[in-house]
Amino acid sequence: MSDQPILTATGITRRFGGITAVDQVNLHVHEGEFLSVIGPNGAGKTTLFNLISGQDRMNGGTVTLDGRDITNMRPHKMAEIGVARTFQHGRVFGNLTVMDNVLVGCHTRMKAARSSVPVVAPVLEILKALIRPASVRAEEEAMRAEAREIIATFGERLTPRIDNPTYSLSYANRRRVEIARALALHPRILILDEPTAGMNESETAEMQEIIAGLKAEGRTILLIEHKLNMVMQLSDRVMAMDNGRVISEGKPYEVRNDPKVIEAYLGHSTIGGGRPASGDPDEGSAVGVARTRCDAPVAGQFTLAGGSQ
Repeated sequence: MSDQPILTATGITRRFGGITAVDQVNLHVHEGEFLSVIGPNGAGKTTLFNLISGQDRMNGGTVTLDGRDITNMRPHKMAEIGVARTFQHGRVFGNLTVMDNVLVGCHTRMKAARSSVPVVAPVLEILKALIRPASVRAEEEAMRAEAREIIATFGERLTPRIDNPTYSLSYANRRRVEIARALALHPRILILDEPTAGMNESETAEMQEIIAGLKAEGRTILLIEHKLNMVMQLSDRVMAMDNGRVISEGKPYEVRNDPKVIEAYLGHSTIGGGRPASGDPDEGSAVGVARTRCDAPVAGQFTLAGGSQ
């Protein structure tokens, strides 16, 4: 992992009328690092990712990639410099095939059909698309071969459906197509916003295995996910938000056991024992809950100490 952050966000702020959805948030991620952002519904997580990826414009703060200021850069420009993302509510082109959806992700890297003269570029691109000279055909075939490899990452879930229109796929498979399209960008940073939302237990396990494989490849990943067992197993570092602000940051077990995080998820609570005496960060702390939030983690993600009921 690099000593210098690849992405740095400083003082990020977004207001909607009188509501401050993201309030002076600082974030950094190193190359090859897996950073998860957690917090209850309405904490500002997705808004933060929207600001970082250019999907929304911030009221204050800066974002840099490799020291280059990319604050409020438009989404298609973000894609060109290697910032790829998926969305909380999956976005695919339903009438396009699985293959064509992934090829959309390849488009930003195609060079043969482009012109270096901005004024005439649109006209020349249309002409090359119509005439399809040898250089364009060769590049298209190379992109198709690469798209097949990316789709093969998802095994039998997508490969047999490569020529099917995406609207005909199951919800979980559409989410897989969205990730495949993001990978086709060759992203420097991959931003995943609740990739397992709406999935059952087996689908979630499959998706976690895919994401773990991406991590093993050394990719730089930002994740929002409510399934905290998954967050704890995948993350190098976790940042917790509530009411638009960062309330905790550190190693997964440190953030999991932070009283501020437990209270944000579960309401008024008491903590017994803190980090376990054995020193095993994977053992739970005792948590007594007096009031819960509607989006609190499922049972087992905050483990009760032995003898608790």
